[in-house]
Amino acid sequence: MEKAFYRSQIEVLLQRLQGKRARIQVLFGPRQVGKTTIARQLANRLDWPTHMATADAVGTAVGSWISLQWQQARLLTQEGQRPAILILDEVQKIQQWSEFVKKYWDEDSLQNLPLHVILLGSSPLLMQRGLTESLAGRFEQIPVTHWSYLEMKQAFGYSLDEYICFGGYPGAHDLIDDPSRWSQFILDSLVETTLSRDIFLMARIDKPALFRQLFELGCLASGQILSFQKILGQLQDAGNSTTLAGYLHLLAGARLLGGIQKFSKSTTRTKASSPKFQVYNNALLSAWEGKSLAQRQAEPEKWGRLVESAVGAYLINLSETHRFKLAYWNIGDAEVDFIVEKDERILAIEVKSGRRQGKISAMEKFLNQFPSAVPLQVGTGGIALEEFFSMPFENLLSL
Repeated sequence: MEKAFYRSQIEVLLQRLQGKRARIQVLFGPRQVGKTTIARQLANRLDWPTHMATADAVGTAVGSWISLQWQQARLLTQEGQRPAILILDEVQKIQQWSEFVKKYWDEDSLQNLPLHVILLGSSPLLMQRGLTESLAGRFEQIPVTHWSYLEMKQAFGYSLDEYICFGGYPGAHDLIDDPSRWSQFILDSLVETTLSRDIFLMARIDKPALFRQLFELGCLASGQILSFQKILGQLQDAGNSTTLAGYLHLLAGARLLGGIQKFSKSTTRTKASSPKFQVYNNALLSAWEGKSLAQRQAEPEKWGRLVESAVGAYLINLSETHRFKLAYWNIGDAEVDFIVEKDERILAIEVKSGRRQGKISAMEKFLNQFPSAVPLQVGTGGIALEEFFSMPFENLLSL
């Protein structure tokens, strides 16, 4: 990663840490999106004494590991009587981590010790569990999402088509000219590491083979609406809808693969709907076949799916940082690709990639039911893809 490039979370952290003693700052997000780099760049920008340690190498160690790291960081505050920073990476892997963090944080607060604490975690579900159980009122969260088109363009010179095809993993940017090697890196170094070290070790998976099959099938079906019953017919291992729904929840928690629900004002109907599978990063859709950009573009049907999936990935990551509801809508064969709902405002988005026809009638049917919604067409005949990916969310919502 180029040293001159800084993600937006650094500015948020700088603002929070300067001045009065900040709360515990929690950066959470998937692997390989730059959480550790953000923390290191922050420490360099502030030029404060810093102690950084990762629990990735110690597995599910007991809290004595946190105690050791905390004591080392406390010593830094005595050198020159200035603030110091403690950064704990993959902290969710420590047993009862939140209890130990609470204990030492409260001790430091009583003594007005100028020690700033930053916690990093690649399992948002496990992080959230520990935060709500023990650290209520003591922390602020900063989600770190997959890289956007603008970030990949600014840092590595990605073209729009390269971003649509290869997604936004910064660690793989130098491999895209060798599609086979790039795919192997994504599947081995990113996917397998996340599954084996962040999910299988931290959650109960009774059917790991079924879990992997669901993940692969869900990635390849990104942008498609599939019922769990239909999926079961395509899987080799036995399972049931409840099991699949639980596994999809874990994959969404790891920010790999989500299930977008159908838009409805009825919560019951929303929960009963079939999910639209959506990868959080288009690399997770492309990596299974190992094709080049030119090969992808030579297949209009598959390229259209990549375009729609890229829009969905962009929106599902934005929903993390801007806290809006993301859904789809359909009635019969008529489908509106994405529905964004925030503060009573509804934005209905259709992606025009040339892959499907007859979508104007779908939008008309949706607007008949929800006349206050704002329609938006992205792609051919509408707002250009590059403009859409580059537009601040506030501007998008104000259309």
